[in-house]
Amino acid sequence: MLDAAFDALRQIPTPPFRSVLLKSLGLTLLLLALAWAGLDRLALSVVAVQHPLLHSILAFATGFGIVFALAFLIGPVSIFVAGFFIDDLASVVEREIYPAGRQGTPAHHVEALRSAIRFSFVSLGVNLVALMLLLVPGINLIAFFLANAYLFGREYFMLAAMRFRGGAEAEDMRSLNSLKLFIAGLFIAIFVATPGLNLLTPLFATAFMVRVHKMLSPDLAAA
Repeated sequence: MLDAAFDALRQIPTPPFRSVLLKSLGLTLLLLALAWAGLDRLALSVVAVQHPLLHSILAFATGFGIVFALAFLIGPVSIFVAGFFIDDLASVVEREIYPAGRQGTPAHHVEALRSAIRFSFVSLGVNLVALMLLLVPGINLIAFFLANAYLFGREYFMLAAMRFRGGAEAEDMRSLNSLKLFIAGLFIAIFVATPGLNLLTPLFATAFMVRVHKMLSPDLAAA
């Protein structure tokens, strides 16, 4: 599994992955800029205090809140945007690790949208729980890593498996290898928990889990 993780890391700087990274970062920044403009305009319309000093204090506090909210959302938003390119990345990895001609089936556009939304909501939910657990000393980081390991390990494995298998077969395979996938998910959790590095989560997780799926698939393992 370590070899699969290192191979996935080495693939991130390659041209196809760089291209997806630049596109997803550009779209992420655009969405965040639009969210900033909308929230700032809304805040200014709400903070309608006549006293200059009080108005400045409230405006500063509101601006700080917006910055905090956008910093919190950058991970889920980037995962949502990158979700539209995940099948492309999986195809690149499969061309490298599978025998010639053996390729998975890309998801339909509707399913790709559904996956992107699901990934972003998983990320948002985990981060919301982690934010609340910051108030509980001793378990916050542990709970954050465990939750991320389980949820992202599950989601990205299902993405890789369902390119070759039906939903029921992929779910059975996931259940049979739940411990191994949880351990694999810990690698992804490191990316999710690291500011800046979390922007690379979809790239690493896709490259990694496609390889993990091959490792767990005797029928696909022949090179």
